Amino acid sequence: MGKPFKFKQFTINQDRCAMKVGTDGVLLGAWTGLENNPGTILDVGAGTGLIALQLAQRSTAETIDAVELDDNAFEQCVENFEASPWPDRLFCYHASFQEFVEEIDDTYDLIVSNPPFYSENVSSGNTSRDLARQNQSLPFNDLIVGVSKLLSGRGSFATIIPHEKEASFVEMAAENNLYSSRVTKVKGHPDSNFKRSLLQFSRIESIPSIDELTIEISRHRYTPEFISLTKDFYLKM
Repeated sequence: MGKPFKFKQFTINQDRCAMKVGTDGVLLGAWTGLENNPGTILDVGAGTGLIALQLAQRSTAETIDAVELDDNAFEQCVENFEASPWPDRLFCYHASFQEFVEEIDDTYDLIVSNPPFYSENVSSGNTSRDLARQNQSLPFNDLIVGVSKLLSGRGSFATIIPHEKEASFVEMAAENNLYSSRVTKVKGHPDSNFKRSLLQFSRIESIPSIDELTIEISRHRYTPEFISLTKDFYLKM
């Protein structure tokens, strides 16, 4: 049973969701740049709805859509949207991203995704958790091709992926006319290797701004940078 996760302005119920609230999602929702002042936002593979809710809190976007394939996660996402301060701006579609891309003619000013990224068959004995974590359900190529189709001309796309997949992901994106504009390499503590890459893309080729983020100085002692990024969400920051 996942206990509800209380943030400053909303609560995430997660008892029916395979993927619980985690640092990756909170980081992506807090880090994603809103410089283009998006009017429409799409969260791909919404899970609990966390990232869409963070973007509802941070932006003035009138339309924040989410798409989620898993039955239980979809129901939970809808429940979390309806219980939030912004139910009239949030909507979740029950579909695979591939189906969604086929059906939708609209474009979005901002697309975000905390995608599944274990390509090997990892089995934890929990089928929905495994699917949520494995990218058979949404391979990176399908994600990038779909984003390229749905992103508006001035739009941007933000994601978080394993650091070791960064170079190949950026290359694949460029083949689909999506160019990295911002990169933040994330490590757990000062002595560890980079574990994740936060990436933002646009339609315009430019030299990306690249920086680094360390989450903890030591166990549960967070860095000033991490606190600054997440303080609008976490209760204890």
